[in-house]
Amino acid sequence: MAKNRRRDNQAHGSMTAPEDERQDRLEFEGRVEEAMPGTLFRVKTTLGQTVVCTLSGKLRINRIRLLPGDNVTIEVSPYDVTKGRVTWRH
Repeated sequence: MAKNRRRDNQAHGSMTAPEDERQDRLEFEGRVEEAMPGTLFRVKTTLGQTVVCTLSGKLRINRIRLLPGDNVTIEVSPYDVTKGRVTWRH
């Protein structure tokens, strides 16, 4: 019985949606205004809103450095638009 369950799980794959199809995040362009302690950054979006962001996992793993003045893409939850995650540095 356990072998059948394992085979079924592999056939169906993961239950999460691909990143491009997720609807629970808002994406903005912005500019880093301030580097704060603990890998936090204050980012001002093109809409004029200020968001406190942290680095995404891929940026941390690849040791991508951010400096004030860098243009970035951020993801923000629709539930709390004052906090976000930096996903790309341009």
